[in-house]
Amino acid sequence: MASQEYSFDIVSSVDLNEVKNAHNQAAKELENRYDFRGSNAKIEFDGKEITLTAEDEFRLEQVRDIVFSKLVKRGVEAKMTEYGKPEPGAGVSVRQKVTFKQGLAQDHAKALVKQIKDKGLKVNAQIQGEQVRVSAKSKDDLQKVIQFVKGLDLPYSVDFANYR
Repeated sequence: MASQEYSFDIVSSVDLNEVKNAHNQAAKELENRYDFRGSNAKIEFDGKEITLTAEDEFRLEQVRDIVFSKLVKRGVEAKMTEYGKPEPGAGVSVRQKVTFKQGLAQDHAKALVKQIKDKGLKVNAQIQGEQVRVSAKSKDDLQKVIQFVKGLDLPYSVDFANYR
């Protein structure tokens, strides 16, 4: 009888549906806020990134705070967002792009695999594209790896998928 191999994937991604929901909530709040009446401040989402527009740096920062609070409420971690440099927009406006990290960068994946191997558990960790697959003969070892990875202070958020 062949021995059973169990595995799971460590992935790092942002749920873009939650980003869309956060965008809708932020746009609605911006529309209803008294201090933004008559201003050309707006929040646009194109399916991959959010573009913030305001008259000046101060208002842009306020718009950014609105969006950030909605993203956090929807479960999008701050370390998964990247803010571009504010750039001049049309007329007297300022624009800024907010992008979201998707997938594990190769250097982050290599470091994670090394940390898992240094832990000394009987597991096999390998990089597959933008994710790390961890496999073992024991489900208990996989559970230990999950607890270990959750305890690490990583510059990105991790999720566990395809547990089988």
